[in-house]
Amino acid sequence: MTRDWLTADPVITMALCVRCKTVTYAPIPIRYIQSTSGPGTTLYACPAHAVALITGPVPGELEPDM
Repeated sequence: MTRDWLTADPVITMALCVRCKTVTYAPIPIRYIQSTSGPGTTLYACPAHAVALITGPVPGELEPDM
C-alpha cells in the first residue's frame, strides 16, 4: 500500500443493469452499441445477471497479444 492509494479519492463506478433495471456498483460490460454520430454506448449488467447475458468471446478476444 502506498500513501497515494490511501489518500486518493475512490473511483465509484455505477450503472443500471439492463435486465433488472437496478443500480449496481459492480457493473459488468456486456455489449457495446456502435453509434454513427458520436461515441457509442456500453450496456452493463449486475453480477447476478451478467452470466445469462454474456454471449461468449467476441472475435479477436481469444487471440494472443503480439
